[in-house]
Amino acid sequence: MILSDVDIKRYVKLGKIHINPKSDIEEQLSGSSLDLRLGNEFRVFNHSQNIFIDPREKKEYTKLVKLRKNKPLVVHPGEFILGITKEMVGIDNSLCARIDGKSSVGRLGIVVHSTAGHVNPGWIGKLTLEISNIGRMPVLLYPDMNICQLVFEILSSEAHICYSKSGKYFKQSSPLESKIVKEKPKLT
Repeated sequence: MILSDVDIKRYVKLGKIHINPKSDIEEQLSGSSLDLRLGNEFRVFNHSQNIFIDPREKKEYTKLVKLRKNKPLVVHPGEFILGITKEMVGIDNSLCARIDGKSSVGRLGIVVHSTAGHVNPGWIGKLTLEISNIGRMPVLLYPDMNICQLVFEILSSEAHICYSKSGKYFKQSSPLESKIVKEKPKLT
């Protein structure tokens, strides 16, 4: 069952959903989701230094870009970058969540997640955004702009395998590169 705005506020008060910084939640709420804002850190792929990505190699394929206030990041057509939400999000073991795009951002040709839109029970951290520009024109993205929405769902029972016990990206505060090299079974 998807939480309504009424239940999202109630779960925040109960401590089952944590959002930090606690801005005006009323402005970020819609009927069944909570808007999240774009952070100021990005991972941009080093296309000129790498001709391909090998998931078996532990190698840095990106560089960290930190934007100053009111300075945009240009996302070119066909470009893929990792961004992060401004908000730190924590969810109880009885919930999961889903990152969805916002219509206004999508109408610019910006996609905010390519595959990893699911947020597991027990998650704590800023959420990585897998940002792509599928349009034909460059788009400027600004820190603090509403970039995505989070939809919360109640699990049928409380999860015993929680992200806090098994997650590679637990408590991340900046966008991190893929840690696929640490997954089991190992690629050979």
